[in-house]
Amino acid sequence: MKKQTVPAVLSGIFILMLASCGSNSKEQAAGAGAGPAQPPASYQVFTVTPKSATLNSDYPATLQGEQNIEIRPKVDGFVDKIYIDEGSVVKKGQLLFSISAPQYQQDLNNSAAAISSAQADVSAAQLAVNKTKPLVEKDIISHYELESAEYTLAARKAALKQAKATYNTAKVNLGYTNIVSPVNGVVGTIPYRTGSLVSSTNANPLTTISNISKVYAFFSLNEKQLLAFSRTVKGSTLNEKLKNTPPVTLILSDDSTYPEKGRVETISGLINTETGSASFRATFPNPVGLLRSGSSANVRIPSPVKEGILIPQRSAYELQGKHFVYVVDDKNAVKSAEIEIMDLTAGQFYVVTSGLKAGDKVVYDGSSALKDAAVIKPEPMATDKVYEGLNK
Repeated sequence: MKKQTVPAVLSGIFILMLASCGSNSKEQAAGAGAGPAQPPASYQVFTVTPKSATLNSDYPATLQGEQNIEIRPKVDGFVDKIYIDEGSVVKKGQLLFSISAPQYQQDLNNSAAAISSAQADVSAAQLAVNKTKPLVEKDIISHYELESAEYTLAARKAALKQAKATYNTAKVNLGYTNIVSPVNGVVGTIPYRTGSLVSSTNANPLTTISNISKVYAFFSLNEKQLLAFSRTVKGSTLNEKLKNTPPVTLILSDDSTYPEKGRVETISGLINTETGSASFRATFPNPVGLLRSGSSANVRIPSPVKEGILIPQRSAYELQGKHFVYVVDDKNAVKSAEIEIMDLTAGQFYVVTSGLKAGDKVVYDGSSALKDAAVIKPEPMATDKVYEGLNK
């Protein structure tokens, strides 16, 4: 019996030792996996503050001078001399071209000769009247002879008037061979050179003179933009709205801002059925001739916003066509909030129409990597820093 009891006792001790080792291994493994809790990540946070700003709407525009006058010959002939060059600045009445047309000089000479002949006929007819009149008074010849002489004189005077009219026409036609500028302006392209045969039926003009002391910028607004414009600008009539429209700015093709302000002066009364837009015209002074006809630019129309909810664009993120921001609650937990924004922007800022209110705390860099209910360590930002660059 004793021999059998000792092995049994040893077996029990061995089992207890194995159990103890297994327990210690689990505790060590548990101890190895556990560690100190990670601190929340830091994010810059700002408080939403109402701000006043100016929203800018840009519209593509085509520039045209106040006057664009095609210079065409009124007589047929060869270009004899060109007195200007493309791009030249000319004054009203300045000589531009001369046309070689000898026939008009010949017509003038013939007309002058016809006048001389007609004047001689008038003198002869007058002499006949003067000779006949005393003879009639003395009843030497009949009164019929006097009337006939007077009729002849009248016919000769009429012929003289006709000759003078023909002369004036010939003189005008000859004057058309010298072409002068009808306005102050800038010369366009010159397709015909010296020796070219030109006439009033040519497809292309000799050149175009653009009066660019004022420049018109033509642009369009679609129906939605036109309604927004009409509702935003004060006034009960179209003329009142035009007067209340703020001055507009011209953004040139190199993205620079034209120094002179312009005014919107006309709005088309009809909407183009093909484009669905209405035409606008803004006028800009052009004292140094920087703007030229045919150039392209953008007309920028300002729209003021007073005490609006503005946030930096970087604070929002877009998901499926909607905009969201992360709002921080009192426990420093973030929650995504959908916002609605205006189509217009104030520089790098969105104008929020719903979803936020003054006093809300928003994560400055709206990263979509954040998750709802995540706890962060907020780092408050100064208001001036958040809205730095607004309206610049």
